[in-house]
Formats: sequence, C-alpha cells, structure tokens
Amino acid sequence: MNIEKPKNIDLNAQLIKGIGASSWFTIKSEGNLYRIERFSPEGELECTRLFRVELNTFDINYEYEFTYISHCKECTILQNDQTYKFYANEY
Repeated sequence: MNIEKPKNIDLNAQLIKGIGASSWFTIKSEGNLYRIERFSPEGELECTRLFRVELNTFDINYEYEFTYISHCKECTILQNDQTYKFYANEY
C-alpha cells in the first residue's frame, strides 16, 4: 500500500507504516529541544510537542529514520547505527 504525502506536510516528513494506522512524522530543532509533529495519512495534525533526546549526539543535519515505537509521548529515531529515544518534555 503506497501512501501519497499530503501537500500540507513538510517535504522531509517520514512515514511509519502501521498495521492499523500509519503516521507521518516531522522533526525540527527548537533550542536544545526538538519539535516533533505527527500527522495522519490524510495530513491531519494529530499532535505537536517538544521532545528531549536521551543521547545528545543526535544531529538533525544528518540522515535519520523514524522507527517504532513512535507516538505523541515517545519517538524513536535511528541514525548512524545508533537508536535515539525522544521523550515529551514535561514541565
């Protein structure tokens, strides 16, 4: 099943395909935190939050891939054979 990226989603968004539902994810740097947004396959914003990364060696300027488990409170990104866990920044 090929899902076409809706026009309102950032060019760099990545699709994680799920059994029940798939989601698009984007990430942007905001100071020492990261804004991660999740969109439905149709392009509806499902959540947007600031996240902190468990390891500070993640570099948003290098190739990365969203993977499981990723949702509105925790996201997982692979980069250079390293797994990075992002957690919602609770104040």
